[in-house]
This record gives sequence, C-alpha cells and structure tokens, in this order.
Amino acid sequence: MSPTERPALCVAIHDVAPATWSECLHLLHAIRAVADIPLSWLVVPRYHGSALRSLACEAALERLLGEGHELVLHGYTHMDTARSDRSLRGSLLRTVYCQREGEFAALGAGEARRRIELGLAWFAERGWPVSGFVAPAWLLDRRVWPLLADYPFIYTTTYARFHLLQPAASTLAPALVFTARNRIGRYLSPRYAALMAAVSGRAPLVRLALHPRDAHYPALVRHAQRLVERLLATREALTKDEFARRQAGRLVSTDPTYPQHPSNGGRNRHSTEDRHNARHPPSR
Repeated sequence: MSPTERPALCVAIHDVAPATWSECLHLLHAIRAVADIPLSWLVVPRYHGSALRSLACEAALERLLGEGHELVLHGYTHMDTARSDRSLRGSLLRTVYCQREGEFAALGAGEARRRIELGLAWFAERGWPVSGFVAPAWLLDRRVWPLLADYPFIYTTTYARFHLLQPAASTLAPALVFTARNRIGRYLSPRYAALMAAVSGRAPLVRLALHPRDAHYPALVRHAQRLVERLLATREALTKDEFARRQAGRLVSTDPTYPQHPSNGGRNRHSTEDRHNARHPPSR
C-alpha cells in the first residue's frame, strides 16, 4: 500500500435470495442512512434448494449493479449436504457452528465443480458479471481450492483473509460478523466485532459481513451503522472486486513476471470503468 493510499473497507450482504430479499433491503437502507457506498452482494442462486424466482429482486440487483455495487457467487444452495465428518472438530464445525450451512465445507471436487458451473450459468442467464466466489460460512474443502483457477474468478475470501486468484496472493482481511441466532451471540459478537475493528488498523482490508438474520435485531443494525461510520473515517469503501483489482494491479506493476489475466474472458456486460462512472459521474 502506497503512503497516500487509504486502507479499504468492504461491506458485504450475504445470503442474497428472493427468500431473504426484504431483510437484505432493510440492511441496504440502514447502510445508506449513514453512507452511500458500494456494497458486495453475495448471491445464492438456489437458496436452501428453492427455485423461487423474484423479478423484483433481480431488477433491484440489476439497478444496484449499474450503480457500482458488485454481485458475488455465494455457493449454489448454501446447504451442507455432504456426508458426515468423521472428526469431532469437523462435525461440530459443520453442524453446530455452521448449522449445516457450509455448503462447500466437505464437497468432493466433482460435486463442487457441478455447483459452481450451475451458479455461473445462473449468473450468465441474467447477463451479470461475476469475478468473485465466496463459499458459504467461508468454508472451502481443500479439494475445491484448485478448481477455482478453472473459472473466471479473480478472488475468494476466507474468514480472516482475502485471496487473489489472478495473480495468486493472500492479504489479511478480517471479517466483522454478528452471531444473531442466539441471545449470547447477539450480546458478545458486536463487542468482538468492535474489538477486531479497533485492532485491525494496519490491515489493508476490513470486511463487514452482514446477514439477513441481523436485520431482525435493531441493536445489531445500529452497531453495524456505527462500525461503518467509524471505519470510513480512516478507510475507503470498495467492493471486493475493486479491492481485488487494486491488489492485482499493484502486484503486476511491481513484478513484471506476473501475467496479465483478462477477467471473465471479456464476458462482463458491466465493466469496472462503467461501474465507477455510474457511482461517480463526470462533472459537466
């Protein structure tokens, strides 16, 4: 990061689907109440296996895309249907911590490839660009990692790091997330998120990860608003796509041995420049 460059903040709304759309809109309005910034929308094509389609939801996402927001492939169903884990740690992680939502936590390569390709086809049907893949619950089986290079993704993320795929590099990027499913989580997780935000001042990127369930608890929403206001005092709001391209450009400019990779094979209808101009129109 250059001396004049500010570190980044990415606000992401997870689990975007027709079934969660009202909660997602509530979170969008809450963020807009304190800052008009671009968001990364983590879209699940067949959330919990549902084929329900909402033209209103899709039209809204299309408008947001034109305004500079980003759409991310967030698994395919968001359901962990793989066989039970033999280890106690793995079983607890998948069933208790993730409540069987970590779709890619234990998938084999063949099934993972099938779901990724179904998700990409779903995006392509709508003419939407996609440069990022984020596994539900940030859990990605080791057999799946090599597959990502076969697709147009330029990044993925885990709980604590941002992983460039083109070119390959990893950056500290802690996620601030709330545990809304129980009272203890709703009490402790905002405090932990605030602590993580305070100690992550040197991290190139901090990510605020909001989930539909958060929208049901005003205290969590207000806490998210305060976090955004506090972090924007020292950080620049970027989508994950924008951060990935900035990081990739820095690596390419400092090391000419890194190859230039065209993203998405030229298939994006909405280029990065178009999205920037939509959010920052030239002065007349």
